[in-house]
Amino acid sequence: MNISYKWLREYVDFDMTAQEVADALTSVGLEVDGVEEVQSIKGGLEGIVVGHVLTCEPHPNSDHMHVTTVDLGTGEPTQIVCGAPNVEAGQKVMVATLGCKLYDGDECFTIKKSKLRGIESNGMICAEDEIGVGTSHDGIIVLPADTQVGMPAAQYYNLESDYVIEVDITPNRADACSHYGVARDLYAYLVQNGIATSLHRPDVDAFKVDNNELPIQIEVEATEACPRYCAVSLKNCEVKESPKWLQDRLSVIGLRPINNIVDITNYIMMAYGQPLHCFDADMIKGGKVVVKTMPDGTPFLTLDGEEHKLSDRDLAICNAEEPMCIAGVFGGKGSGTYETTKNVLLESAYFNPTWIRKSARRHGLSTDASFRFERGIDPNGQIYALKMAALMAKELAGAEVSMEIVDVNPTPANNFSVDLSYDYCDRLIGKKLERDTIKSICQSLEMQIVEETAEGIKLEVPAYRVDVQRPCDVVEDILRVYGYNNVEIPMSMNSCIAVKGENDKSHKLQNLVGEQLVGCGFNEILNNSLTKASYYEGKEAVKAENCVRLINPLSNDLSVLRQTLLFGGLESIARNANYRMPNQRFFEFGNCYYFHEEKKCQDIVSGVSSSRDPEVIKHVLDAYSEDFHLGIWVTGKRVEGSWAHADEDSSFAELKAYVMNVLNRCGVPFGMLVFTSCDSDLFDKAMEIQNRGGKSLVKMGVVAHKIQKAFDIDAPVYFADINWKLLMKLIAKVTVTYKEISKFPAVSRDLALLLDKSVQFAEIEKIAYSTEKKLLKEVRLFDVYEGKNLPEGKKSYAVNFILQDAEKTLAEKAIEAVMNKLIKNITTQLGAELR
Repeated sequence: MNISYKWLREYVDFDMTAQEVADALTSVGLEVDGVEEVQSIKGGLEGIVVGHVLTCEPHPNSDHMHVTTVDLGTGEPTQIVCGAPNVEAGQKVMVATLGCKLYDGDECFTIKKSKLRGIESNGMICAEDEIGVGTSHDGIIVLPADTQVGMPAAQYYNLESDYVIEVDITPNRADACSHYGVARDLYAYLVQNGIATSLHRPDVDAFKVDNNELPIQIEVEATEACPRYCAVSLKNCEVKESPKWLQDRLSVIGLRPINNIVDITNYIMMAYGQPLHCFDADMIKGGKVVVKTMPDGTPFLTLDGEEHKLSDRDLAICNAEEPMCIAGVFGGKGSGTYETTKNVLLESAYFNPTWIRKSARRHGLSTDASFRFERGIDPNGQIYALKMAALMAKELAGAEVSMEIVDVNPTPANNFSVDLSYDYCDRLIGKKLERDTIKSICQSLEMQIVEETAEGIKLEVPAYRVDVQRPCDVVEDILRVYGYNNVEIPMSMNSCIAVKGENDKSHKLQNLVGEQLVGCGFNEILNNSLTKASYYEGKEAVKAENCVRLINPLSNDLSVLRQTLLFGGLESIARNANYRMPNQRFFEFGNCYYFHEEKKCQDIVSGVSSSRDPEVIKHVLDAYSEDFHLGIWVTGKRVEGSWAHADEDSSFAELKAYVMNVLNRCGVPFGMLVFTSCDSDLFDKAMEIQNRGGKSLVKMGVVAHKIQKAFDIDAPVYFADINWKLLMKLIAKVTVTYKEISKFPAVSRDLALLLDKSVQFAEIEKIAYSTEKKLLKEVRLFDVYEGKNLPEGKKSYAVNFILQDAEKTLAEKAIEAVMNKLIKNITTQLGAELR
């Protein structure tokens, strides 16, 4: 939110620069994003000075220009050619000197030495509109005769820059959404730092009703959505352009002036945080305002010409026949004030923040008013704002107050009562504060001390501080005003002995694996756990009915919790590919979430048990589960642009190598793994690694072309999903053992196998490791052949087997025995033939 430095000074007394104010606000919790100087006249009249016209002669080559000599206070007279009809010798004038920049809107014109009809000119004698101090172009500016020569124009016009302080308002600080709200915090800072100051705002004692000639009936039906509604009518308003001071106030903070009535409502909102709405009273049908909800689907045309369908949960401000605006959000067509408006109804209300927030989101509308209403404005500030606006309308539009203020307030808002213990305050802050300091800060924040004991104080917190209702909230306020930097860092630290648990082991391995993958050229990504429900529609591997759905999602793109890391990684790959970075290696650690309808508590489904039933509460999460996973993505070129290696595409073999290295780094004994094929609609081709219990540890393969197409990805994507939670269980009892490197040589044997095309290498691995558990150290596939000279539907695998005995050199007879067992089991179980 933009705060004007000069406007702020109207409410609190201080003698600080704009930057010092910004630093003070940041220290009390209103973080300032930046400070920007705003000149009331673009260029600040720099380079323009008062000159004295010494001589004025007709131009020899022009019938309307004059050649003048002007004293600029520099000693030597300056020759300037002037075309104004009113220039004369002896005048005091405004002169733009050489190098001065003049602005016409966004266009800039620099004064340079030039020749006009053959006569040299070294400056420009200016008219009002040329330097931005007026609109007249009838002639040059003629100043009083006693004006000092050489005086800068900025000094003559008493020109002062304003500064815009950009404050980042957090959602809990609705009270600071105005200049006066910010002034309150600045006042508390000044008091705490011993700087003499005062907080003040204009009184409205001058408000009075001029007549009762324009009574408007007010009726509030939806009291839950509108706890308070105030209104007053104004007659005989002259709707016109606002005075310059009001236009400048709004323009500086980024608001566009419209007309005096609308500008008054915007001024009040930015000054005191109370949004107002002005209706053309003559367009209020039936002379009646009704605050109520409308039937679901009621059409409504907003001021910007867009049609909306109202929900029965949208609060509407209606006349006797139809809705005029969505309360607190947006006005309707014909509900505002125009040049023809003569009579006005001013609305000042307090709306339920939840209703306003939901209506704004429902219709995709966000306004300065809704921003404040949905956070919770001061429920007691409506009458002051209404009176202040009426007084301004009388002054700026000649309005007459034509009815008594109507205040529909069935349940007045009370202040919050908070009991604060001094010991609690000291413990939470980590420092013992003087009791007088605590009381002083509370009082400077307009909290009243209603009772005091040796142990603490009882406070009455203003109703506008919706974020301060508990003792910890009060302590937070005390600390931010006292100053976080004033709480010393202790020289000692208290700690307790902690035993390293499973989570610590998991985190350590995550870091180790992450470093390993980064060393292999990977980048870690972090995607949102919320994702699109459409990703899971029509999928068997990750069914849509197993999604954990949000009851009130922010958007359709964030409506469910992810079941797999796959889709988030594909989004990242697609985004990088669009930036011409097709070669990607990503990994991500993250939770995946699942819902199982069959596990849902039947008492909840049938509605038999109360939601307060302890058993129901105990089992309410039975249907939900989550697992921690590691996802690995590889796509594009494995090698590209290398002088030492030809370009090479990424492959499944590359992905598998990364996965096996991860498992190896975690200490997984490969004898505990079972390699098998995988049938999943997430992949075109895939394999699965299971533990001996048949639980899936890893699924990896080529992402299905249909899925890639949905993400507009052309190159094949290889993806591995590692169940990290299961992996931690698998290695929980694995201990690191050390053994001497075998002194005896390993033996290598190759087999050329003719197999059906449907047979996967993983099946050969599984059979081999189950056949020989002691001597078989490694099984590698080093060649695949399909095509000529092979029977239809067959392929050839060249497989290498490494055998080694840690205690002796293998004899040929033992090697043959092992190889014969391998050949027998592979040919029997897979129908393979030796080539």
